[in-house]
Formats: sequence, structure tokens, C-alpha cells
Amino acid sequence: MMNAPDPLLALAQEAPITRATFDQVMVPCFAPAQVLPVRGEGSRVWDQDGREYIDFTAGVAVAALGHCHPALQRALAEQAGRLWHISNWFTNEPALRLARGLVRRTFADKVFLCNSGAEANEAALKLARKYAADHFGPHKDGILSTVRSFHGRTLFTVTAGGTERYRQGFGPLPAGVQHLPYNDIGALENAIGPNTCALILEPVQGEGGVNPGRAEYLQAARALCDRHQALLVLDEIQTGMGRTGTLFNHEQKGLRPDIMTSAKGLGGGFPIGAMLTTTPIARSFSPGTHGTTYGGNPLAAAVAARVLEIIDTPEMLAGVVQRAQQLKRGLEAIGTRLGLFREVRGEGLLIGCELVPEFAGRAAEFMAAGSEAGVFFLMAGADVLRFLPALNIPQADLEEGLARVEQALSRVR
Repeated sequence: MMNAPDPLLALAQEAPITRATFDQVMVPCFAPAQVLPVRGEGSRVWDQDGREYIDFTAGVAVAALGHCHPALQRALAEQAGRLWHISNWFTNEPALRLARGLVRRTFADKVFLCNSGAEANEAALKLARKYAADHFGPHKDGILSTVRSFHGRTLFTVTAGGTERYRQGFGPLPAGVQHLPYNDIGALENAIGPNTCALILEPVQGEGGVNPGRAEYLQAARALCDRHQALLVLDEIQTGMGRTGTLFNHEQKGLRPDIMTSAKGLGGGFPIGAMLTTTPIARSFSPGTHGTTYGGNPLAAAVAARVLEIIDTPEMLAGVVQRAQQLKRGLEAIGTRLGLFREVRGEGLLIGCELVPEFAGRAAEFMAAGSEAGVFFLMAGADVLRFLPALNIPQADLEEGLARVEQALSRVR
């Protein structure tokens, strides 16, 4: 009689995990780099071979305080010893503490906690339509967005996003969404009307090329929404949580949203999202109209509450401004020496470098060269290199990272 196979022995004989494992077992929604990171500390990351990299991406603005921040580790470990999850039949202390902190620091009266930026935007758009239906009738359902915007990958949010290729093959799409040129007040004046329920904007377009929204454009958007009884939804998922030198970017531009979404840096690396709004608007979400299973779970909320406390201090935000000036000056100098950048733009530690026409379309090639040179940075479309280091990146890492960026760009140049 044959013995049953030993599961521990089978596990020990299993092939090691490598980059090739991705191609074998993962749905090919991504095309990850050959580097396989296994450890991070601050603004440095190490791969399976022990090679070190400087991270100028912060996980696409997610690891806002760097990798494995000690205070966040403590917050997570302490909560993990108390309560991981509870059904939404109950609430929990960390979620309430986080929501109270967000309300105290923003325009908002009410908070909806979820798991991601896409979920936060989904909730925002659903709430905008529900509010309009409640107060004006079902005809007021139009949503305005902008070309090259990005608001998530659910069917509703990818429809609201302004990148057509992300929507191809997923039809029929939700109706009633129109896309306008960004920073174009005239186009907005012509499009908004009595059937518009909401306008959704990024204060700085991130994925669409790091395009800062002009203050006069955003203020005009606020005035037009007021005139037409439409809600202004600000997607601060990439620009928020100190990324541009204030807790949220709209604070610098003299306007107040009706609904705002946050995620990415809010959790410092732990998945969480939030939708913030006022009491009158929040009333359109009564029990049962919207929900989430994991949103506001104690683990994520405990970490996010600590992130909020650390970031929203004068010292931290002043440090972001100082580091942003240094990073932008360094990138401008590199661009001048190599003749590579048509423009260096952005706000705070969200900076995009648009390639000159000679190198247009080759952002991915430069990004790959960065990994070879020991530095991570991103792209924002095929023509723009994007830099989003941790808000607290040490001076030495910033300087060394810039040196490695120049080395990488020189290889391709």
C-alpha cells in the first residue's frame, strides 16, 4: 500500500518564486519589471539578489512615509493583536478615530471608508447621482470629466476616466459621461447645464501626464457647479495626503469641493480609501443604498489614522516643499545637461518630465534603464517620466537617487 504524499516535502520541492512565476500563475493585467523586490526600508528597496534601489515612486504615491515606517508597523501590530475585522453590522474604534481625524482636518462632515481609490470614486459618483435624483429628479444624471483623467478601473470609474484605451472592449459603458479638455474654462462653460449632476476633477492630473490644474480653472469649476446646482467632486487620491505640500491640494487653490476622494498615501502602504462629503449630501446614502465588506476594517483604519497624524504637521509639510524644490531643480539640471526634457512640471513631490520630441514615446525605455541603474521612477503616458518619492525621503537618498537617474537617462540618451 502506497503512503500518502507528504505535503511538507512537496512544498520543499516546489520551484522557487521568481519573476517567471508571474507569467505562469497571474492574470496578465500587468507587465511587471524583471526586478522582484523583497524588502524595503525608508526610500530604499532590495530585490531577491540583494541589490539595492532608491525608490522615487513610493508605490505610485502610496508609501507616503517610505517602506516599513516604524510607527506604522507599531500601529498595525498593536491592532492585529486586538481586532482584525468585524462585520458592517458593527462599527469599530479605529474607523471612527480615522473618520473623526479626517473631518477635523477638512471641509467634510461625513466619511465613507472603503478599500481603494477606485472604490472611493465609485462611491462619489454614485452619491452624486443619488443626491441629484433625490433633489432634482432622474433627468439630472450627467457627469462631466476631463480628457486624460484617471479615476479607477471599475466599469463606472473607467468610464469617468478620460483615457479611451482603458475603456475599449468593456462596453456597453454607463451612459451620461462626457469628457472635456482639462484647464479649459470655455469648454466647461459650454458643457455644463441643467442636466449635469457632477463634475469630477483631479487638481493635478497624475496618470494623464502630471498636468497641474490652474487655480482660476478650478475656481471657475466651483462657480459653474454652484450656478448649475451640480456637485464638484475632487479626486485627491494622488495629490492628497501631503503630496503637494498641503494636506490636500485644493487647499492651495482657493476652493472647497462638495465631495472629495482619498486613498494611496492615506494608508501609507496599507489598502484603504475614503470618500468625504457634507452632511446634506451624505443624507442621500441611507442604510442599504451603498456598502462595503472590508471598508473601514480595524487594521487599515488604525494604520491610516497614524499616517494622518504624522503627515499633517507643519514640519512634515514644510519638508515636502523643501524636498520638492530640490527634486525639481535636480531634474531640470539633468534635463538641461542631457537635452532630454521639453518641460519639468508638477506640484510638490508629484513631478513629471516631458520628453523632447526626439524621444517621445520612449518613457518605458527610460523607466527600465532606471531599474538597471538602481533607481525606480515611473511614467505618466508614453512621453512623461514621473517622480513621486516618499514625503520624508532622506537628503542622502534624494541626492543619490538623482545621480542614478542621470546615469540611467544617459544610457538611453
